Amino acid sequence: MFGKPGRRARTAAFGGVCVCACAVLAACSPVKMGAAAIVGDQRITTSALDTQVSNLKVAAAPYGSQVSLTAAQMPAAVLGWLIKFQIGNQMAASAGVSLTQEQVQAGIADINAQAAQVASEEGLESGTAALLNAGVTPQMLPDLGLFQAQEIAIAEKSNGGKLPSTTAQDNAVNAVLAKDQCVAAKSLNIQVNPQFGRLDYSQLEVVPAPDTLSAPAGKPSPADTTGLTPAC
Repeated sequence: MFGKPGRRARTAAFGGVCVCACAVLAACSPVKMGAAAIVGDQRITTSALDTQVSNLKVAAAPYGSQVSLTAAQMPAAVLGWLIKFQIGNQMAASAGVSLTQEQVQAGIADINAQAAQVASEEGLESGTAALLNAGVTPQMLPDLGLFQAQEIAIAEKSNGGKLPSTTAQDNAVNAVLAKDQCVAAKSLNIQVNPQFGRLDYSQLEVVPAPDTLSAPAGKPSPADTTGLTPAC
C-alpha cells in the first residue's frame, strides 16, 4: 500500500507484487460463481477484474520493460487494490469520515506526487509507469485518490484535526490507521476466489496459492501461513 499519511507521505507499495507461495483457507466458504472476491456484501466480479487487467496491459504496453509487473501477476495486483478500496470505504464509514470533492482531488494529487518521486528515484519515464508497476491502472486512479484522502482524513481526525508534525504523533497516527484498517478488513469477511490466490492480511495483497500440481507425489507444497487472518 502507499505510505500512510504522516509528516511526509511515504511510498511503500511501488516495489511490485509479492509472489511468495501461500495457502488458501480451506475453511472459507466457496466464492460465488463469477466473483473474483466478496468483500462484505459487495462482489468484485471476474468481469470487472478482467476489464481492469486489460486496462493495465494496454496502459503498460508503451512503457515496455519499465513496467516489470508480468501478465501473470497483474490479476492479483489489481484485485488487491480493488479489495483495498472497499476496506478504505469501510474505514471511513466506521470513523464517521465524509469527504469533499476537493479532498479527493487533493488525494489524487498526493498520489501523483508520490508516483513522480518514485519514478525519479527508479529512473522511470513517468509517475504513470510507477503506478502501473504497482498494479494501478489510469482508470483506478480516482479510487486510489479517494483511498488516500480517506486515510489522510482519518489521520487528521485522530490527531486533533491536523496531520502529525512530530515522530511521536506520526507513530501514533500510523498505529491508529493500522488498527482501523485491520478491523475494517476483519469486519468485511473477505473471500478471494482461489483462482486468484488468497488475501494476505499483513499486507492487504492477494498472493498466490501454492503450486500443488508440480509438487512430488505425497509431498504437497508447504503452506505459507503469513497473514492468513487479521491480527486484530
